[in-house]
Amino acid sequence: MSIELLTIFPRSSIAFLAALLANISVVPAHAGGQIFDELRFGASASVQGGGEREDGIFPEVTVFLDPFGQDAATGWKQQLARPRINLGTSIGTSGRATQIFAGLSWTANFNEEVFAEAGFGGVWHNGELKGNTDGPNLGCRFLFHEYLGAGYHFDQHWNVIAQVAHSSHANLCDGPNNGMTRAGVQIGYKF
Repeated sequence: MSIELLTIFPRSSIAFLAALLANISVVPAHAGGQIFDELRFGASASVQGGGEREDGIFPEVTVFLDPFGQDAATGWKQQLARPRINLGTSIGTSGRATQIFAGLSWTANFNEEVFAEAGFGGVWHNGELKGNTDGPNLGCRFLFHEYLGAGYHFDQHWNVIAQVAHSSHANLCDGPNNGMTRAGVQIGYKF
């Protein structure tokens, strides 16, 4: 593997994506028979202030799976009862923390174009645990990860979503808990 590729994508992100592709067959497909429901790609930036701010832009990739049939849900109650699974990464640049996350996502469609989304799960990161003077002190490797977003469907396949994501340990492990809060935009393609 070339040095240039490792500079752009840290080994942890490459290993995550390779493991995801190698093991994707263990995830049950929904009634349509396809494994992937949606692929999103975009970028985010830190929205924290002071010494907790992370410099740089964070490229992001998220894959959504729909084993519970959220696409077939009618009404908001069924949509809440059928979350999608998300797996993704927010790639650290300029020596900042890379995150690898997984969790559940709930989507509420207000009409054919406008939707909102919320997600909750966990994240592993390679950021500083304590003693960082130029960015957040995170306390432990595994954190909670949640996000909120608002989006627009261009057609049945393409959409755009603006979202804010936060990762922290909710004071459940020893050490500082500055957390990471990033906001960004992703383009999605629904299969």
